[in-house]
Amino acid sequence: MAATAKKFGRVPSAVARLATSPELLNGFLKLNAIFESSTLPALDREVLIMTVAARNGCHLCVAMHTASLTGMSAAPELVAALRAESALPSPRLEALRRFVSTVMDTTGDVPSSELAAFTEAGYTTRNALEVVLGIGTYTLSTFANRLTDAPLDEAFAAHEWHATAV
Repeated sequence: MAATAKKFGRVPSAVARLATSPELLNGFLKLNAIFESSTLPALDREVLIMTVAARNGCHLCVAMHTASLTGMSAAPELVAALRAESALPSPRLEALRRFVSTVMDTTGDVPSSELAAFTEAGYTTRNALEVVLGIGTYTLSTFANRLTDAPLDEAFAAHEWHATAV
């Protein structure tokens, strides 16, 4: 919880709700630390997180990671596209976003042509496996936040987001 407070300047209420299961919170924090140490650059990790969060309809994660991207001085067009679940302005990051979606759509049974498109964009097979790690980490988080009906903290209110109707 101290690491979370350091990253966000406080402990978000969602983290406090996850703490009702110390096993879940510890599992998420450990997985997150491992994911943060992967070879994917910080911006790429945030693209992955936002792709998972928007797809899974986690209003809280989208708002929190919009704040993270803003703090990283990410291009507003990139942030807007991630929030809208639309094509990204960067071809490399768009290849990542598409690959994350494909891994989720196929539950890992990614067609070789899709893996080739991912690696042709400059990623590696190791990065592909790190994508699986990131998806697992943030699926855990998004599902838990939705299960506990985690509220949006005031600190993230400026980045409020609602899932689009299907």
